[in-house]
Order: sequence, then structure tokens, then C-alpha cells
Amino acid sequence: MARPREFDPDDAIERAMNVFWQHGYDGASLADLLAGMGLTRGSLYKAFKDKHSLFLRVLKRYEQGAVAQAVEFLSAEDIPDGTARIEAMFGGIVDTVVSGDKRGCLLCSAAAGPSSYDEDIAAAVKTGLQQMHGGFSTALAASDIPTSQHATLADLLVTQYVGLRIMSRSVDQLDILTRSAEAITQLLRHPKH
Repeated sequence: MARPREFDPDDAIERAMNVFWQHGYDGASLADLLAGMGLTRGSLYKAFKDKHSLFLRVLKRYEQGAVAQAVEFLSAEDIPDGTARIEAMFGGIVDTVVSGDKRGCLLCSAAAGPSSYDEDIAAAVKTGLQQMHGGFSTALAASDIPTSQHATLADLLVTQYVGLRIMSRSVDQLDILTRSAEAITQLLRHPKH
């Protein structure tokens, strides 16, 4: 009879997420993962197969959590003006950095790193970014911006979001982040008609 697992796989994935979030996919060593997850090498391999498979599960968890929350916020009807939702999201990036959290976005870090050479990670990143695009599109639909501009603006907002979240990991980029968030507000409040 097989021995039951001595750890909670969901908790282990959550802990792995924190390791990958801190170190990135390439920077997270096996030793980092084992220490962060509180597992032995055998337990990690038996439960998750390898680092790659574990990272894909972590990305899926991140999309179900953080990405879904962002999309939910962008779709929140309790803020009737979709432009205000988008502004708040970009302002939140700055606020997060000011509060001392410079982890950025795990999905965005994956977009800038391993998705460039790994098809499975690229597919997971594409799914998450499509969800963000959908959230921005929903917010734009609740704005005064002409519908003809929504698709292009949603593309631009996704790229700005990814860029700002990656830059938020940098040492001293607060001034650039702040100006960029302000530029998004200007763009949304004064679009070309």
C-alpha cells in the first residue's frame, strides 16, 4: 500500500509560486525550491515531476488567482467608469512598489523570460495575457472612448502593464513608473476622436 503524501500539494504550489516570484524561473534553483516548499527532492519529483511541470502549475495557479482578480477589478461595475478602473489598476502598480513590494507580476516576468524559449510557458503566458486583454476591453467598453479604438488601446494597455510590472522589479524606477501611470491617464482622458 502506498504511503499518503505528507504535505499539501496546494500549499506546496503556493510556496513554489513565492520562490519563482522572487527568483524567476531561471533563477530558482532546485535548492531554492526545496527550501521554499519544505520538500525533499524525492517528494518534489514524485508530486510535480520536474521544475518545468511545477512552474506550469504555478502559472496556472497565478492566473486563477492574481490574473483573475485583476480581470475582475477591470470588470467591476461598482466603478461605473471603465477609464477609472484602468487608471486605478496602473496607479496600483505604483502603490505596490511604494509599499515595498517589488516582486512585479509573475506572469509578466514569465513573458519577459522563459516564454521566449519554451512553448509550454509561452502558451500559458498567452492565456494569461489574453485574460488581461479581455479585462481591459471590458473596462474600455464602460468608457467614453470610441469603440473603434478599443482593440488597439487594449493591446497598448497590455504591453504597458507588462512593461511596468517588469520595471517594478528594478532597483530605482519609481519616477518612471509614476510618469508612465500618469501618461496612461492622459491617454485615456484625451483619446484621439
